[in-house]
Amino acid sequence: MRQRHLVRLAVNLVNGSTLAGLAVARLGRARLARCPDGLLAGTGYRLPVPAAPAFTMGNVIITRRPMLDVDSNLFRHEARHTTQYAWCGGLLMLPLYFAAAGLSWLLSGDFGAWNAFERGAGLADGGYATRPLRRRRRDAGFIAKPSHI
Repeated sequence: MRQRHLVRLAVNLVNGSTLAGLAVARLGRARLARCPDGLLAGTGYRLPVPAAPAFTMGNVIITRRPMLDVDSNLFRHEARHTTQYAWCGGLLMLPLYFAAAGLSWLLSGDFGAWNAFERGAGLADGGYATRPLRRRRRDAGFIAKPSHI
């Protein structure tokens, strides 16, 4: 395991986000399996929330799918979220993520398209589409227009 993955593993254990992920996976009766780089996959998650095909808490990637291929785009996307948990101090990522999702919805009508966390994890890899800003937001000056226009 590379040093940066060891640091992420340690940080997410200390900040409690991986332990919270293990608790959520257990609550949703997911089957846990070890994955590369200190990650865990919880497959077969049975709770109805969240609606996403996969989500992450600490170093635990949780999905309703019966399996999660470690070479898939979705796995790579969720693995990037595990690093975001470490950078955000653990479960503090949750309110930050939801605030970013709300801002994205205000800007585009989509919770993921302009969410800084989803963009940082790779929109397409997570199954998100890019969306333009809502016209009234552009016109209201939320995005600076080039001076030559």
